[in-house]
Amino acid sequence: MPESTDRGAFTEAVFYILLSLHQPMHGYALMKNIADLTQKRVSLGAGTLYGALNTLEKKGLIQSFEESSKDRKKEYIITKLGKQSFNKELVRLRELLKTAEAILGGSENEKGN
Repeated sequence: MPESTDRGAFTEAVFYILLSLHQPMHGYALMKNIADLTQKRVSLGAGTLYGALNTLEKKGLIQSFEESSKDRKKEYIITKLGKQSFNKELVRLRELLKTAEAILGGSENEKGN
């Protein structure tokens, strides 16, 4: 994870991983879900995804989801700490957007004005 979640800023990949893990998902489902959410603009490779999952798990932001069968793929879910961190990131992103819209004129700038 290039950016530190310790200071509150998430990389785009981490943002979408935590967003997706508000429901249990395994790695392949995560990759597909993130690609779908971003119209394939964000495409995570297996190495990047599993490296991020390991780091997020070590930081206590996600955890393994209880498996009902040993044949099932390992699923992950966001933790309480992960939700708190995610919500702080949403506040930070909203502040950035609000500031940019105030300076650039909000939705008028999106129309090319």
